[in-house]
Amino acid sequence: MKKALIIAGLALGLSSAQASSPLMNMSVMTLDTATQLAQATIEACREEGVNVAVTVVDRGGNVQVVLRDTLAVDLTLEISKQKAYTAMSFNMPLSQMEDRFTKPFQVGKVDGIVFSAGGIPVHAAGRIIGGVGVSGAPSGATDEACAVKGLESIQMDLEMAGP
Repeated sequence: MKKALIIAGLALGLSSAQASSPLMNMSVMTLDTATQLAQATIEACREEGVNVAVTVVDRGGNVQVVLRDTLAVDLTLEISKQKAYTAMSFNMPLSQMEDRFTKPFQVGKVDGIVFSAGGIPVHAAGRIIGGVGVSGAPSGATDEACAVKGLESIQMDLEMAGP
């Protein structure tokens, strides 16, 4: 009995020591994976007959990859970046947020974020690791559908990598 209590006490001590650690492990997307995501997204939009820009951001909102297809206009670069950043920051597809902030002086009025369909968060093992934003299609729904197809092309690799 005494031995079981000592083992239980050690186990509790280890778990609380881990919980109070000043460091945290994070999963980050590699450049190669982010590039695959962006390229697959471009290809998905090409299949729809549209040229777009795609931005992939990491968990901190930092740009990892930007691709602009041949005929996508320059403005699509900034919009795709804002969509990726917003989807990552709010951890939800932007199509679910389009009508969320409509009054003056709400979060939706902050520079650098945009609530227009075409951005989705990127998850691995249940944790957010980034975002992808698309701009240039005739509708945000098409932008977002391309992002979803792009993410589907790497999702298995992300899940198999584990935490």
